[in-house]
Amino acid sequence: MRGVAVFAVALLAGAGNLETQGCGSQDPTPAASEVFSTGDGVRFRVEVIAKGLEIPWSLVFMPDGRLLVPERHGRVRVIDTSRSTSDLALTLDDVFTDGEAGLLGLALDPAFTSNRLVYLYYTARTSDGAVNRVVRYRESGGQLGEPVVILDNIPANTIHDGGRLRFGPDGLLYVTAGDAANEELAQDVASYAGKILRINPDGTTPRGNPFSSPIYSFGHRNPQGLDWHPATGDLWESEHGATGNDEINVVDSGANYGWPRIEGNQTLPGMRQPITFYNPAVAPSGASFYRGQRFPQFANNLFVATLRGTLLLRLQIDPSARRLIGQERLLEGQFGRLRDVVTGPDGYLYFCTSNRDGRGNPTADDDRIARLVPAS
Repeated sequence: MRGVAVFAVALLAGAGNLETQGCGSQDPTPAASEVFSTGDGVRFRVEVIAKGLEIPWSLVFMPDGRLLVPERHGRVRVIDTSRSTSDLALTLDDVFTDGEAGLLGLALDPAFTSNRLVYLYYTARTSDGAVNRVVRYRESGGQLGEPVVILDNIPANTIHDGGRLRFGPDGLLYVTAGDAANEELAQDVASYAGKILRINPDGTTPRGNPFSSPIYSFGHRNPQGLDWHPATGDLWESEHGATGNDEINVVDSGANYGWPRIEGNQTLPGMRQPITFYNPAVAPSGASFYRGQRFPQFANNLFVATLRGTLLLRLQIDPSARRLIGQERLLEGQFGRLRDVVTGPDGYLYFCTSNRDGRGNPTADDDRIARLVPAS
């Protein structure tokens, strides 16, 4: 197991030494003092708060400010930046990690403070190969135990496993499921593949679901990011296209988003087009609206971590319509592949890298968790 170094506030002030692997190196990490600027004059620095992780997939803050971070090979870490510590909360013994599969999404129950429930999405080995499943755990003393499978037999493969978990403002759990490299399943409402799923916290189907099943929307290829606009309540989603045609969508109950029948600017009756799409590919992953106070100009902007694009997308949205009024590419090529982005309880914007996933060029410090902080 690789060591993890945790930094209280800055790149060069930390604890411990790293175990490093013999690997190539990408461009040097920007210095903690380097200042970046957006087109509308927002100035920020980037502080690395943890390094030496192995393919972190999600960033989830607990109410006390500690981070729960799943690593794709089956570990969940609890990172406490105030104490500069990283502890193992769980190690899975049945995780299937070939290709893109493994431990992916993580979400806290809306009532976590009282019930301590945590939900994981991961690819599990089975006698027939592998399946994706949602498993509920209970946190106690920094450990995850009492596993209960609440949704099982989501098609899995070495690619296109989806994997994002997020609770919506309706208190229901949303799950992104890829087409598992079988594109025709995305149009089949008898299959969970190529769908956004919605379930109750106990795994049962909500009464308002459109197909009397966990399926909420369909026709998706490999959805990776979900979040709700803070003002309108609309559900926005990021999704990998085939060769380019990566999408940003607004998702409605029962809607068909077209894959594999249409993509990009193609149209067919009864199928939704994306709000925007990207050619060449940027491979959009985790997506979050900014809800903090540190960057007033970022209010209600959607930020999307990108893998192939090696950048952070900033999308400015018309509050009265489902359309973009501006977008910007931040930190392009500075940190390599980016997997997730969230607003922290301190109002900073956090992201994690995914340079050890077999497709990046990791530095000795990868993988990292970093945050954007205002610069004077």
